[in-house]
Amino acid sequence: MATNVIMPQLGESVVEGTLSRWLKKEGDPVTEFEPLMEVNTDKVDTEIPAPVSGVVLKLYVQEGTTVKAGTLVAVIGQPGEAVPGNGHEARPAVAAAQAPAAPRRDLGFISPIVAKLADEYKVDLQMVAGTGQGGRITKKDVLDYVESMKAGRAPAPTAPPPAAPAALPPTAPAASPISHLPPLTSDLRPPTSDLDYIPVVGIRKQIAEHMVRSEHTAPHVTTVWEVDMSKALAHRAANKAQFARDGVDLTLTAYFVVASVAALKAVPIVNSQWAEDKILLKREVNVGVAVALDEGLIVPVIKNADEKSLLRIAREVNDLAQRARSKNLKPDEVVGGTFTITNHGVSGSLFATPIISQPQTGILGVGVMQKRVVVVSASGNDSIAIRPMVYISLTFDHRVLDGAVADRFLAKLKETLENWA
Repeated sequence: MATNVIMPQLGESVVEGTLSRWLKKEGDPVTEFEPLMEVNTDKVDTEIPAPVSGVVLKLYVQEGTTVKAGTLVAVIGQPGEAVPGNGHEARPAVAAAQAPAAPRRDLGFISPIVAKLADEYKVDLQMVAGTGQGGRITKKDVLDYVESMKAGRAPAPTAPPPAAPAALPPTAPAASPISHLPPLTSDLRPPTSDLDYIPVVGIRKQIAEHMVRSEHTAPHVTTVWEVDMSKALAHRAANKAQFARDGVDLTLTAYFVVASVAALKAVPIVNSQWAEDKILLKREVNVGVAVALDEGLIVPVIKNADEKSLLRIAREVNDLAQRARSKNLKPDEVVGGTFTITNHGVSGSLFATPIISQPQTGILGVGVMQKRVVVVSASGNDSIAIRPMVYISLTFDHRVLDGAVADRFLAKLKETLENWA
């Protein structure tokens, strides 16, 4: 008997996923628990195993399609076994037979933001005319359709425009995927031919969409302070060996997380979210820490950071960063953040103006630590000294915070680091 393969819910708050890659094709044999497909949710790629052994009879969902949890995506059975339904589109699994549906057009790739808007406004994407390349439905198409619905003049979908002529001459070989391009260290060299390109897919595509949406959503303002790290470094030097005996690498990132928690508790409105007619103050303090991968940034989240010690936070920083680089994060570990830290200083940057991770209110940027000549005051006397200094920046949503409040936050963060007990 044929077995339906359903899109799983990969986390408590994860209701949909993008089927980024099939690991088997129709007709391939598969054994139970063998990886069948790769699903992307919030930049996390997860391999989904086959529920039974058999042969892949039908694949209903194209690669790159975003579907909801509970959607029928494939059927596994025995060779020659009949496949239920016509298999032309992804559809929710149902127990009872349904009347034959009207012919439906192939929607092609549906981005996560388009799928989210369609779900939010209860829009049948079959009724939306796509104006993107090759008839792809864009965010603007959905919003225009919603406005037309409100005005009582929703348009009928139009046939997709003809595909654009191929950019490559007939004799040219197919362009290589990103994994076949030169390593990132060669990015500064000129391309070897006019055919070199990097396809915008996966994490890079999600980052691009999120960054554009964030800039269009929130008015960004950045304030920059300077911090003397002498006492934090002294504490780290005194405790690093002890932490190592517990299997923990005591990095400075853990200190910035703890200091950020102290500042968020002192100025709780920074730990908030804009909601049009109100500002939502978040009770949980969930700190996201950006981790750089070859294909982009991913931000695993330390949940309830205000309830954890420096040792516990350092352990979680180590674990999350390691699993992020080995692509072993779980979808629930990259959602639910209320504040984000990005350490751009690892590449030598002094200070930066990072973009807010929506729907959060602020993001902390940490620059490279350098020894600098500074004026210090002791007992009323000024002197010149060399200190390990770092620039920290807070980029914030000006709808929620004003400059004075943002500076109070950084002042508390600076005080915590410079007076580390």
